[in-house]
Amino acid sequence: MYVAILIVSYNVRDLLRACLQSVYEDVARTSGLRVEVVVVDNASADNSAAMVADEFPLVHLIASEENLGFARGNNLGMRLLGFGGASREASEEAIERPQAVFLLNPDTELQPGALAELTGFLQRNPNAGGCCPRLNYGDGRFQHSAFRFPGILQLWLDLHPIPRLMETRLNGRYPRHFYESQKPFAIDFALGAALMVRSEAIDEIGLLDEGYFMYAEEVDWQMRLHQKGWPLYCVPSARVTHYEGQSSRQFRRAMTVALWRSRLRFFEKYHPQWKRMAERWLLARAMKQRIAEAERALAAGASDAMVLQEQLEAYREILSWL
Repeated sequence: MYVAILIVSYNVRDLLRACLQSVYEDVARTSGLRVEVVVVDNASADNSAAMVADEFPLVHLIASEENLGFARGNNLGMRLLGFGGASREASEEAIERPQAVFLLNPDTELQPGALAELTGFLQRNPNAGGCCPRLNYGDGRFQHSAFRFPGILQLWLDLHPIPRLMETRLNGRYPRHFYESQKPFAIDFALGAALMVRSEAIDEIGLLDEGYFMYAEEVDWQMRLHQKGWPLYCVPSARVTHYEGQSSRQFRRAMTVALWRSRLRFFEKYHPQWKRMAERWLLARAMKQRIAEAERALAAGASDAMVLQEQLEAYREILSWL
């Protein structure tokens, strides 16, 4: 099988290096697999692009002069691969069209056999639109890699967490024993940190929605896969370590704002009016509560005043949309 591995990276040079090393190590141990690795660097300031060029000469590097975000960055890579109606003849070096595209975050590392399990699943299941691996955190703890599409209850739990419900179906989680069984299971959507999608499915649904800068873009993409009749699966026998959110942590306020802007965009696109009104009411109520709590803490002379001020600015901006 021939697969393109597409990595969009921003200021995580050392993690990106480890990610690429794990990719090539797994390719070397997987017979019958060809890969093209494409890295889109989102104007990193830590010499990530230079590191890739120096240490991984086989990688097709796209060094963007601006931070394109997740959707635009991945779309740039997929257009280079011939998706989205783009002509590959415009590039300096045409890339052969792959049978599948594997979106992979730079803060991940493939465990031995991950590529063999994912590509093998797609070969055995020609009607599957895509698949994802089982994830674990850097310290080895289990991480959910697949979820049910978000609704009002999940939104409420996100805004008002109840610990005993956070790992349940009510919060969109699949049971842990699904992963432990090592058998593939059908899912609504996978985290964009590690998601392999069949090329024919991409042709039918198109590229990622560039109206999202970060967050929810992969949820939107996979909603469109389901709408076109392309089911998705988790393949827990494929394992990937995810160091989670290293790029997004670099801009706390901006990422908080981006998260809720993206979620609202998703709700507007796919939820009926009554549900959108309820979701906006819940979010506005929660933002008002958080603003009041932050203001009280600042008035009391909290030691983390700079963090609270940053949070206040984010909450007020979100509230201004509602």
